[in-house]
Formats: sequence, structure tokens, C-alpha cells
Amino acid sequence: MRALALAIGLALTAALPAAVHAAPADVATALAAPGRTPDNVKLDANRKPAEILAFMGLEQGMRVIDMFGGNRYWAEIIAPAVGPQGQVIVWNPTQFLNDKRKADFAEFAGRQGNTALIYTPFEAPALGTNAYDFMIMNLDYHDVYWQSEERKIPRMEPQAWLARLFAAMKPGAILAIIDHAAAPGGDTREVVEKLHRIDPAVVRADFERAGFVLEGESDLLRNPADDHSLLVFDEKIRGKTDRFAFKFRKPS
Repeated sequence: MRALALAIGLALTAALPAAVHAAPADVATALAAPGRTPDNVKLDANRKPAEILAFMGLEQGMRVIDMFGGNRYWAEIIAPAVGPQGQVIVWNPTQFLNDKRKADFAEFAGRQGNTALIYTPFEAPALGTNAYDFMIMNLDYHDVYWQSEERKIPRMEPQAWLARLFAAMKPGAILAIIDHAAAPGGDTREVVEKLHRIDPAVVRADFERAGFVLEGESDLLRNPADDHSLLVFDEKIRGKTDRFAFKFRKPS
């Protein structure tokens, strides 16, 4: 089943015509659409999707890969926003996927035809080659430094993991990377294990080492009142953490 879902998603990507980047994505209309999941709509105030996607440069006709997107938050917005010539492929680790989430996504994809779900183990993202114009990864990159026996997540090497992402993106593609900010310094794996945060400088260095170029940084999601010593799931700060937003590009 996993292989079939992957094959379907990648085949759908290959079948679409080349992206026509002529206009900004219609995010405002997508945000107002009545079919969005109520729990996802509640996240808009803190995630600022219209502003973030405008900063990142999402355009109509783009082929998008939404990393860790099994809750459909970004897919519900981006799929209609990129229009019928665009497409959203959601990749989710098998460790974070269950039958209900698959069924919920299948129902969503039945209504929003330019979407597909693919899933492989966290440590082995299988995304295709030169397949996407745009990637979004929201609050998840830090977990590449995490390991969990309980969740069956092995120790990963970030550069090997990012090499798969580099191969998946087209020349000139954009990567929108958002994550919980950690205080500078410290051992990255220890900080992630304890707080699920990451030093922005580590993320920038990792992506640049992988071959991506930093094109911009936004303060839209920064929160100077956040106590960086708190676990991101602490109720005092959950949903309101200090977050950095990087716009990377794969060189043409």
C-alpha cells in the first residue's frame, strides 16, 4: 500500500504539464473557502499563512511538496491557491501516519483533485527527482536531529537527509522553512530532545551546506516574549513560540 501511494503520487506529479508561473497564488480565496477543517482554521492567527506564502513567493501553477503535511493544514490552503495547473504532494513519515489520517486525506483528495499523499519512513523520504517548484516544511526540520525508540525513529544524519530534498527540487525551486527558535549554542541534538527547538544558525548552515541558497528571512512569526528554555508543547507558549522563517532557493 505504501509503495502504491508513493507511485500514484509521483506519477501524478509527472503527468502534469510544466508549471506556468504567471501570477501569485490566490491564497486569500483559499483561506476563505468553506471546506477547510475547523481545527486548521484556528491555526491561521498564529501561522499567518497569507503573509508567509506571499513572502515565500508561492505562485499559481507551481508543483508543491508539503513535508510532514498529514494534517492537511497547508494542503487545504495551497492546493486551491496554486490552481488547477498546480499540484500539492503531501509527504508524511510512516511513523506519524495512521489509518484515520489516511482516510481523512483520501476524503480531502476526493474533493481537491490536485493533491496526493505519499509516505515513506522518516529516515528515508522518497520524493522523486527534479519534481517540485516549491517546498514547505513547517515546524518539523528540528526532528531530523531527534530519535525515539518509542516512535521508531532512528538517529539520522541531516546532510544525508537533506541530500534527498535537494535532489527532489527543480533548479530554481523555493524552500519555505519555518521552525521553533532555540537560543544560540548548545548541542543541537540535546536541545531538540529537550525542547523541540533548533538554533536558526544551525538550520541555515545545514541547508547551505546541502547546496541551497538563503534568499530571505522573515520576522513575521518572531515572538520576543517567548522563553526559549520552554518545551514548545508547554501550555504557556504552545502555538505562540518564537519562530524563524527562511526562504531558500535551489540554484538554477
